Amino acid sequence: MKTLFKWTALAVVVAAVLVISRDPMYWLKERMGLVGSGTASLTASLTASPSASAYAPRVVLQGSNQPPAPRVSPAEEQLDVAALQSAAEYAEKQQSRALIVTRHGYIVFEKYWQGSNLDTVVESAGLGRVVAALATGVAISDRKIGWPEEPIGYLVPALSKDPRGEITVGNLLHMSSGLASPYSTGIIRQYLSLPSAARPGERWLDQAVDPDLLGYVIQSATGQPYAEYVSQAIWARVGAGDASLLLDGPGGNAHVDTGFFARQGDWLRVAELLLQNGNYQGDEVIVPRWVPQLLQPVKGNPNYGSYVRLGAHAAPGMSPFATNDVFVVEGGGNRMWLVPSLQIAILRTGNQPSSDWDDGRIPNLIIRGAHDFIPPAARPGADIRQLVPNH
Repeated sequence: MKTLFKWTALAVVVAAVLVISRDPMYWLKERMGLVGSGTASLTASLTASPSASAYAPRVVLQGSNQPPAPRVSPAEEQLDVAALQSAAEYAEKQQSRALIVTRHGYIVFEKYWQGSNLDTVVESAGLGRVVAALATGVAISDRKIGWPEEPIGYLVPALSKDPRGEITVGNLLHMSSGLASPYSTGIIRQYLSLPSAARPGERWLDQAVDPDLLGYVIQSATGQPYAEYVSQAIWARVGAGDASLLLDGPGGNAHVDTGFFARQGDWLRVAELLLQNGNYQGDEVIVPRWVPQLLQPVKGNPNYGSYVRLGAHAAPGMSPFATNDVFVVEGGGNRMWLVPSLQIAILRTGNQPSSDWDDGRIPNLIIRGAHDFIPPAARPGADIRQLVPNH
């Protein structure tokens, strides 16, 4: 009986090793009770400063490790200190790890919690999507991808004779591939076997399939591993530090949607690219027309562009943004609010916000605290205190 028990236990161990080795993220989800709940649930549960060891295997995304942006006082950039402090108090109540504000490329305000600082490495969750979108623009400039509406069947041999090859690069950017949602976190071979659930371009759906598959398309089109191409096209060029990406298996393909570990301060370099239409400190990293294209509302959901949320319309439970040109890059509990008209970038990292979170409160406090901000004309019945700071 003891022998039978030992052999049974050994069989269980071997089976577990096989499952983990074939899909470590599936195992991680199962251990956390998240199987079948999708990447968003996994990211939300791990946003509270997860250990990078939970995301393996990984590949280095090489940066050039340049110094951070210069620091200046809020007064030098016409920002109200009291407004910044109020924003920090709200961020602290919402279990934030950091609140960092830049204006015109200068760091004007920093507040950190949970022992973090500018260089603390965090799991950036869905923030990595926008890097893939920016890298797509470089790949088009490099003539590795022909045009935004190029069918991916031209770029991915496995789909060259498949109806799903009609999905375009633009469909992936617009979260409208029409592919069915996968059962577990996606490895590329699983993605390539997913059936179509809708015609490409007709249905907007927030899922990991599209950005992850876009990363694979970039890799196929350029002939370089995704991390290598992103490093030379974007990450090293903006002076970011070394980062790391989750792979779908040893020697496999990089995930775009989750498992992106980077210094939290480096996301403000990406913010600068977005605010400056692809220019970073005088260097044209991406052609100027590409970022405005990413900010165009997509078919099926006018509140979103390409992996960015557009701020012209308030989401349920949030205050309307103080200016309509705000757009948001988000992932898990991380938020990056960008205000092109004022050249302000605001980064909040930390846990998934609570149910009473107001996504407009932090940016509105800071926007209205800009001394050169011109509020919109008061509408009938509007509360003047919401339009003019300190009224």
